[in-house]
Amino acid sequence: MNVNELLDTIEDALAESANMPLSGGKRIVDVDQIQEYLDEIRANLPGELRQAQAIVNDRSQIVDSANAQAKAIIRQAEERARVLVSESEIVKSAQQRASEIMAQAQAESRTLRQTTADYCDNMLKTTEETMVANASQVKNVRASLRQPPKK
Repeated sequence: MNVNELLDTIEDALAESANMPLSGGKRIVDVDQIQEYLDEIRANLPGELRQAQAIVNDRSQIVDSANAQAKAIIRQAEERARVLVSESEIVKSAQQRASEIMAQAQAESRTLRQTTADYCDNMLKTTEETMVANASQVKNVRASLRQPPKK
């Protein structure tokens, strides 16, 4: 018999049982027979029902386990977010430092170019002045050579 048939048999046994006088509707049943029916029902219960009962019994453990897993996932996500933010801050800091170094190098380059240009201009001015003085001396020597000798 399947579970439904056994339950119907128990209902029939209860309906056919004798009333107990002055008990307010209580009946006399064959306890051993009802116990046999109940044992047979338990034996015929599908495995899924037993499994579902085990799950219901273990639900708090399952919920706790799921909560622990969810918290672990959230912690991992938060840590990853902290790492990404940290890496982002490091990149921003490195980019800012690189910009500062480039600006400093460009300023030093401009200063060096200006210093070099000033030095070259100074050297050329000195050379020009020396050449003008030498040219003037050459001119004077030539002029003195053209003059007749003094007697």
